[in-house]
Amino acid sequence: MSQSLERGLRVLTTLATGPHTLDQLAERLGVHKSTVLRLLRTLESAGFVRRDGVHHYRLGSTLFDLAHRALEDLDVRAVARAHLVELSEVTGHTVHLATLEGDEVVYIDKVDSHHAVRMYSRVGKRAPLHCTAVGKVLVAGLPRARREAIAGRLAYPPMTANTITSAEGYLAELDRVREQGYAVDRNEHEDFIHCIGAPVHDDRDEVVAAVSLSVPDVLLDFDGLLGLVDDLLRTAGRTSGELGCRREITTRRKEL
Repeated sequence: MSQSLERGLRVLTTLATGPHTLDQLAERLGVHKSTVLRLLRTLESAGFVRRDGVHHYRLGSTLFDLAHRALEDLDVRAVARAHLVELSEVTGHTVHLATLEGDEVVYIDKVDSHHAVRMYSRVGKRAPLHCTAVGKVLVAGLPRARREAIAGRLAYPPMTANTITSAEGYLAELDRVREQGYAVDRNEHEDFIHCIGAPVHDDRDEVVAAVSLSVPDVLLDFDGLLGLVDDLLRTAGRTSGELGCRREITTRRKEL
């Protein structure tokens, strides 16, 4: 790396902690003020640095624009993959990553269970919104107007005896999901499968995907599955962090 480039990067990382004067930057870099001033003028001309008043310098808008573009280019599947694998290794159960497409969810990644009893699911498979944990998570993360619009147009086919079959019931369930930070599918989509799901947030704090753990009830009862919520929330939180989410993500199950 060239000396000028290295110094320029050090200027940017220093300014990331807050505004600095020319004297402070020169002292931090251990070089003469004239050297720092040349760097600042070059960075300022490209919008990476801006002057704040007469004496201070701050990061400029170009840097934020580049950061935003980089975050937009992140592939949630690629970012989440290592975390999904880790969750599967820790729990031994099937892990899914899903996104919202129209009025359905689409599974975009899957890590199979370690057990002989496995789920019939695959990447690209679609599933309903009203009876899956991932579907509830993805819709619960939307603004209220969009939640109500979706709830109002779903048909609510009864997949099992436990399936939610009304818009009122679905909206009440979405409120619970928002409050507790995760969703459950207690044999609502398939009679012998239960599932928990948690949201993945991006740099705008929007829910862009959902992570789930799915388990046949012959392997683990529902209370046992709820005991894995913290592991699930940590996985979703770590993925959100890599996608640029800045707010603190809940990584422990709330007792409601």
